[in-house]
Amino acid sequence: MEPGGDHIDGDEPREKCGIVGVSLTDRAAVRPLYYALYALQHRGQESAGIVTHDGFQQHSHVERGLVGDAFDERALESLAGSTGIGHVRYPTAGSLDKSCAQPFSVSFKSGSLGLSHNGNLVNADEVRAELESAGHAFTSDGDTEVIAHDLARNLLEEDLVRAVKHTMGRIHGSYSLTITHDDTVLGVRDPLGNRPLCLGKLEDGYVLASESAAIDTLDGELIRDVKPGELVVLEPDGAGYDTYQLVDAGSTAHCFFEHVYFARPDSIIDGSLVYEVRRELGRKLWEESGVESDVVMPVPDSGRAFASGYVDAAHETTADGDPRAEDDGGVEFAEGLMKNRYVGRTFIMPTQDERERAVRLKLNPIRSTVEGKTVTIIDDSIVRGTTSTQLVELVREAGAEAVHMRIGAPPIVAPCYFGIDMATREELIAADRSVEEIRERIAADSLAYLSIDAVAAALEASRADLCLGCVTGEYPFDVEGETTDRRVERPEFSGVPADD
Repeated sequence: MEPGGDHIDGDEPREKCGIVGVSLTDRAAVRPLYYALYALQHRGQESAGIVTHDGFQQHSHVERGLVGDAFDERALESLAGSTGIGHVRYPTAGSLDKSCAQPFSVSFKSGSLGLSHNGNLVNADEVRAELESAGHAFTSDGDTEVIAHDLARNLLEEDLVRAVKHTMGRIHGSYSLTITHDDTVLGVRDPLGNRPLCLGKLEDGYVLASESAAIDTLDGELIRDVKPGELVVLEPDGAGYDTYQLVDAGSTAHCFFEHVYFARPDSIIDGSLVYEVRRELGRKLWEESGVESDVVMPVPDSGRAFASGYVDAAHETTADGDPRAEDDGGVEFAEGLMKNRYVGRTFIMPTQDERERAVRLKLNPIRSTVEGKTVTIIDDSIVRGTTSTQLVELVREAGAEAVHMRIGAPPIVAPCYFGIDMATREELIAADRSVEEIRERIAADSLAYLSIDAVAAALEASRADLCLGCVTGEYPFDVEGETTDRRVERPEFSGVPADD
């Protein structure tokens, strides 16, 4: 499931946001920010925005729609200055309207702030209630404005580094941030490093971005990931940067789904190239649940890297784990599903019957590839099961003798609260069904998912250092009504209700 809408009728999780920040020596920041947002478009397709600062005043332009729709030449020319931040957004926390689009801007006694946020706070209501009691007026229901107001209040009494640390001690949840404080650009990552953020060098400055692919787009060089709990301050003249390790949680909670689904395959996230991680996940999928079939084909584009690794492993061993004989070619990789790239998320499907048949507008099987053959379909996840059911039916109608489904991630059994727009428990097909029950529901001949241990091994990480909430139902943050998978200290606010 390619981020941004490969699957039909909302049958996919959606990343919340992509963020970027640049500080350049003597060049306008707006076009690098604009190009970087294009590179991050897969992370958000509902709104786009840029805030810049010219050394005297802050400039902002935020609009609904894709990057190419949100900015015209006049808008770009209005964003003066060599420092700035950008944002692309899907709605999760906060309603979908322009007041919740980002970057969020605020002016106060100590200057101006712009803030872009990827993630989701779980105590935003508590912080908001305390700030409102102190006289702060809010213009949106998003959690980004809560962070901005809290930071602005702290900046009235503290220097920049202490103000950021103070705010980090009050907010609880997932966040990667790019911030402008006048003409200074900052990058902040939450203490568990749940959402990605990386630092890169340009010929005439520095860049912070959700993914390294944005740095590549600007002909930059990836320096490293921003560490969990770290603040990076870019010098306003683009000459360098300072770093401050403000919080050390002792463990991490990197979102494993970034590697499985969200990030671009050409991005490096937390030190690993996403494409190679997905190939390794595919190899482990064969090792754990390989099935001998005539053809292996990915769901485009999401299953391609998984299928590549799966077939490579199948050429080395049989499904039973024995070395494959030299005269046995193993399974065949084939692009058996062709994708119509001109059907986007906005396609109107007014009736349930049309929604159920809409997969034919996006994917069409190549009959000669599947007719009379046993087929294995590889995808990265099953959410509601709608698309998987349709794909199995489609391939059968094209003449396949058997259809197997292999999924390069564990079953999604619980929602995400940390920046991913995912289905509710009631909508998740795996929330209350066994794998066999799901197989029956999608009408596949066999179905298998990847194990959690295999995911951790592919990422070369301990399970304790990953956020696995959507596949275990246990979370790294203190979410009301949910179980945590570690000791969590949630900030306390005396006299403020937990659910305002």
